[in-house]
Amino acid sequence: MLSAEEWQIVALSLKVGTAAVLAALPLAFALAWLLARRRFPGRFLLDALVHLPLVLPPVVTGWLLLIAFGPMGPMGRWLESWFGVSLMFRWTGAALAAAIMALPLMVRAMRLSIEAIDLRLEGAARTLGAGRWHMFRTISLPLALPGVGAALILGFARSIGEFGATISFVSNIPGETRTLPLAIYAALQMPGGEGAATRLALLSVALSLGALLVSEMLVRRGQRGRSGHVL
Repeated sequence: MLSAEEWQIVALSLKVGTAAVLAALPLAFALAWLLARRRFPGRFLLDALVHLPLVLPPVVTGWLLLIAFGPMGPMGRWLESWFGVSLMFRWTGAALAAAIMALPLMVRAMRLSIEAIDLRLEGAARTLGAGRWHMFRTISLPLALPGVGAALILGFARSIGEFGATISFVSNIPGETRTLPLAIYAALQMPGGEGAATRLALLSVALSLGALLVSEMLVRRGQRGRSGHVL
């Protein structure tokens, strides 16, 4: 049974994960559509930059965020001077770090879904006089939605499991930035903390496994939907 403090950690993790995927969703979809449907100079470089957080050590990502969004960083100074907002040592900073780490997975899942759309359906709609926006809203987007849902779930699971970039950027502050992985790390540093670490680790495994199962279910549903629309 989780303690009140552990429930608070779970609630904070869910809040950070939700904020991260909602913030990353528009950018992830735009990047996925751009990479899936457009050919332009620098496409391979953009693709590499999008996936860079997957191979870059998370601590390096956190350090780069510290440089950009810290008190002396260009983005940090701009947010502070114009909006009075600071991301340092705040849960919003943890959400930003989680969003960046989740972005490559979200883009990849959405891109695969967009690339799997049968272009003959869009071609048929165009020959019947459908405009680009109408075709996107009634054909392309509904067919891509299962992939978008899978991307959201994968991104959410990645967000609540984020550790390296978060601890580098916003530290490990109880009640503010201490999410599940940071709480497990803190529990393992304390004598007698094995019990709390075990409970939180089991919960993390359950959340991750559930996310993978739901994501796979959405992908299969999308494949069945597309096969039913093939001309």
